Amino acid sequence: MEKTKKYCYGFCLLSSIVINILFSINLYVGGGGGALQWGEKKHETVYRPSLTWSEKAAAEAEAVAAISCSGHGRAYLDSLISYGQTVCECYDCYGGTDCSEFSPDCSADAGGGDPIFLEPFWMQNAEKSAIVVSGWHRMSYRYADYTMIAAVYALSSENSSSPSNVVATIPYYPMYETQTSFFNSEDFQFEGDTNSWKLNNATKNNMDVIEFVTSPNNPDGELKTSVLGGKTIYDHAYLWPHFTPIPGPSDHDLMIFTLSKLTGHAAVRFGWAVIKDKDVYEKVSKYMEVADLGISKDTQLRVLKLLKVVVEDDGKQLFKFAYAKMRERWDRLTSVFSKSTRFSIQERHPLHCNFFNKTRLPSPAYAWVKCEREEEDDCGAVLEAGKIASRGGSTYKAKDRYARLSLIKSQDDFDLLLLRLTELMSLENGKIESI
Repeated sequence: MEKTKKYCYGFCLLSSIVINILFSINLYVGGGGGALQWGEKKHETVYRPSLTWSEKAAAEAEAVAAISCSGHGRAYLDSLISYGQTVCECYDCYGGTDCSEFSPDCSADAGGGDPIFLEPFWMQNAEKSAIVVSGWHRMSYRYADYTMIAAVYALSSENSSSPSNVVATIPYYPMYETQTSFFNSEDFQFEGDTNSWKLNNATKNNMDVIEFVTSPNNPDGELKTSVLGGKTIYDHAYLWPHFTPIPGPSDHDLMIFTLSKLTGHAAVRFGWAVIKDKDVYEKVSKYMEVADLGISKDTQLRVLKLLKVVVEDDGKQLFKFAYAKMRERWDRLTSVFSKSTRFSIQERHPLHCNFFNKTRLPSPAYAWVKCEREEEDDCGAVLEAGKIASRGGSTYKAKDRYARLSLIKSQDDFDLLLLRLTELMSLENGKIESI
């Protein structure tokens, strides 16, 4: 046994010496492309580092990205491995090991809001947007992002005998109510629709109110303004040229933004706020400091890399790509709905866009569908019967005669949505039309 241990120690020592010799040769002589090379001018020595630990990481990332999945799915570094091969994660309605098998009876999923429509843009800009970081990259703590609820906290009155009232105009993004209620604070409480609250409290004075204004609105895409004119949080998640004309600068006291609808990277969960008042800013910062102790530096690095691509040529590259995609989808969608009297979608009105310097129609992220027949008061159920998944109007505190359809998912998802809509609407005329 003792003899075996000595042999192992000797072998490890010898291996270590050999590895260090090879490393030294590579470092100082530059074997195989070398780390130290002669410059071309005046024989000056120029240090050109060769790839070491990052070479394998880059090779792995490119190998996985090269897996096509038949164009109907994606493979990722953290995907499952089967028999030594990375498993494709197929889009809805596609299956098989390479995502080539389409399920003809599959329902179109227009319920979610994953902005996959921007995926082709980032594939075209793979070199500019990719990042490689070391395992020891910025390991210290940094502060986190709870932008929405932090803004509510910052505007609430701590010294009041009653909590601040938080309101939003129907139809509104459900997370306003969900987060406000979930945190169960003594300083604020959700009170529902802005107009209803205003009507019921018209004669009451000195009531503290915080109003959410979503502009453009989720789910209907309308540009909104404050109803009450007091403490207001402007949610500008969708205030980007690919979704709406930009009529002018937004200059409000507190505005919140998110990366997800700007670049399509919803999984990053990164948001930010523009705040004019110093005291409000400090309260937001304090809340974020205490609530989660920090956004990871990995996330911040990825966001920085993405935003560097976005701001190239003043954003024209991304916004032109995204707007062209959304405009084309709305053109096709409008053509389908124009053949129907059973269903309608929100009206869109042209506005001058300062970014593109032209008058244009909005191209919202979602279609706000209305079932027009009196007996069809659950539009989500009607669409579901037609193999279309949506989000019912009651999710946004509106009537269920309305339903939201997402237009920002993958091309496969959108094409299937149009197919199912065409099939459903063609039943009005007793025949199936092609899209």
